[in-house]
Amino acid sequence: MRTAYGSRRLGDCVGATGVGLGLHMEPAASSDHPGPWPLRTFIAGLAASFRSVFTLVLIGTYVGIGALAHDYGFSLVWVLLSTVLVWAGPAQVIMISALGAGAPLFEVALAVFLSAVRFLPMVVAILPLLRGPRTRLRDLLVPAHFTAASMWVESFRLLPKLPQDERIPFCNGLAIGFMLWGHVGTVIGFYLAAALPPILTAGLLFLTPMSFLISTTRNCRLVSDWLALALGIVLGPVLAAWDVGLDLLWTGIVAGTVAYGVGRLRGAGA
Repeated sequence: MRTAYGSRRLGDCVGATGVGLGLHMEPAASSDHPGPWPLRTFIAGLAASFRSVFTLVLIGTYVGIGALAHDYGFSLVWVLLSTVLVWAGPAQVIMISALGAGAPLFEVALAVFLSAVRFLPMVVAILPLLRGPRTRLRDLLVPAHFTAASMWVESFRLLPKLPQDERIPFCNGLAIGFMLWGHVGTVIGFYLAAALPPILTAGLLFLTPMSFLISTTRNCRLVSDWLALALGIVLGPVLAAWDVGLDLLWTGIVAGTVAYGVGRLRGAGA
């Protein structure tokens, strides 16, 4: 008890001395970037990827990609590295198929670039969830690179529940977890390539767009969301049948613009 009493007196003296010297003690200010890799939040994001239905979708998709890479004669290390650098199933299919067929490198790069243009609006849409008043640009580079359909959909479902300063490490853990499962699928597909019939490989590659469609439908809340989805479903096949260049990009621009306009008009009339 004497020790406790002495400690309290010492604290009072220190506080009084601080006031007498004109010192003002404040609690530590919070920051939007508490550290480069807050481990606990990162692991929580990693665990969330393991519980997501997209884990099964990614394994199935990358089983097909691994088998495709094996059939074209690429090494396992090459296809795993391409997953880290590209991280887009359709773009990897284009790259593997085009390089395997002997297409010029410039044409392959252009095709992959145009395929990846669809990620630009995804990155623009997710940045407001991640960026805070003190967020540094370099903190956003990793989640921007890892933005894909799986990570994008799950981020909009999970990130709003988290404090601002935990969203970036959580998002990084989520995305890297998804990529690890993609690697698992790649290894399985690469070594089972001889046993997989071509129709099964094609079906596995189709899992990603179907899962994205179902997840987007589940997340629709507003009339503009449903309108954009319906217009995209109608316009996409029509533009593809008409052999319009960049049909996916034009589908998103037209459907999204119309839905946004209708949403603004409804809001103005309310």
